[in-house]
Amino acid sequence: MSLLDAGKDLPIVEDLLALFLQDVPMLDVRAPIEFNEGAFPGSINLPLMDDADRVAIGTRYKQQGQDAAIELGLQRVSGDIKAARVNAWENFVRQHPEGVLYCFRGGLRSRTSQQWLYEQTGIRYPRVHGGYKAMRRFLLEQLAMLASAIQPIILSGRTGSGKTRFLHAFQQQIDLEALANHRGSAFGNQPTPQPPQIGFENSLTIQLLRQFHQGQHTLLFEDESRSIGSVHIPEVLFQALSQAPLVLMQVADEERVEISYQEYVVDNIAAFTAVNGGDTEAGFAAFSAYLLGSLAKVQRRLGGVRYQQAQGMMERALRQQILDGSTTAHYDWVRFILLDYYDPMYDYQISKKQERLVFTGTPAEVRAYLASQNIR
Repeated sequence: MSLLDAGKDLPIVEDLLALFLQDVPMLDVRAPIEFNEGAFPGSINLPLMDDADRVAIGTRYKQQGQDAAIELGLQRVSGDIKAARVNAWENFVRQHPEGVLYCFRGGLRSRTSQQWLYEQTGIRYPRVHGGYKAMRRFLLEQLAMLASAIQPIILSGRTGSGKTRFLHAFQQQIDLEALANHRGSAFGNQPTPQPPQIGFENSLTIQLLRQFHQGQHTLLFEDESRSIGSVHIPEVLFQALSQAPLVLMQVADEERVEISYQEYVVDNIAAFTAVNGGDTEAGFAAFSAYLLGSLAKVQRRLGGVRYQQAQGMMERALRQQILDGSTTAHYDWVRFILLDYYDPMYDYQISKKQERLVFTGTPAEVRAYLASQNIR
């Protein structure tokens, strides 16, 4: 059988909605560079061709045509290399017998992977018709539909009010910051990188789809700007969110300081240490760089005097942490940044949204209001 005929009689999946609603395991056989530009949550990249293969074969295709490109592909992916790649697919397939595989367009690469897998294992593993491109186009179409079909309610409140924690008490919610892997402020970087824009959009749309098809059309979102770190909310959804009813949660200043200290100091120290394999010195170094780097981002807005004040507080807190492991000195800069920097900005922003404000109250009162709006 020629490669052009590979996989023609093997199963094909065309129900893209079911793939995403049922969280079907996905084997992505695209090259790593393609996968890293955008993928689906939970998909695993076990490529047929690595990045160098893809470039070389693509160049051959442009210069000499399809047959010559296929010949080069068979030369580069053969012997032990081919065996290792098919073995990796077999391991995935045996762990996820209900899954699917795909390449970019559902063409030669996925059919070849299907055929080689079948020849080695006898397993008729399905491939996605149209591949990644069809699934991506489907999600973009669904996002446009969902942006007008759902009813968002926006949860607002000053920085440190615990809005994200509050959000997680509900089923009918979308946590944009979790999807973006960023807290949505100058100090919002996480120890692990953000997803690419396409990956963020894919994950967001899949979550919206699942909520919608569970009958949950009214959804709670946290109040976010257009950009969350390096990714941005798709314009069609951002427009819907920017016109939605706003609920304002009021939390006492000292409670906000305590929440922010826990999240931005205690939790971050633990996270940076974990990312560095439990090495406390490396974790502290990464945490220190994160703090001072985050402050530098807002230097111009703070102004010279306030920036020097905040920097001094941070540096004293970090020195104290080195001396005795105590983190309580961090309360000083946390309080200063919250009350002197974030609060005036928030007050200005909320003043422009008064016509959308439908309720203001304590967390308990907001919870009761949302329950009255059938948000669970």
